[in-house]
Amino acid sequence: MSENTNTETTDVQKGAPAESPQEEVSYHAVEKDGKITAIWEMRGRKHVRTIDPRSHEGRHLLGHTDNQENAQSAQA
Repeated sequence: MSENTNTETTDVQKGAPAESPQEEVSYHAVEKDGKITAIWEMRGRKHVRTIDPRSHEGRHLLGHTDNQENAQSAQA
C-alpha cells in the first residue's frame, strides 16, 4: 500500500510543473512604514518566493536604476 502512495506522490510532483504555466505569475510589494520591505512572487494564489527589493532583480521589478543618466533619459 505504501508503494501506491509513493507513486501517487511522484505523479503529483511531476504534474505540478505542467499546471504552473497556466497560472498567472504576479508580484506584490510588501510595505511597512511607507517602505517596501519585500516583493512576493505569486503563482496563482501560491507564494513562490520572496525577493529582496534591494537586490538587482528587486530594483528591476520596482523600476529603479543605479545610473542617474539613464534615469533622467528614461524620464524625458
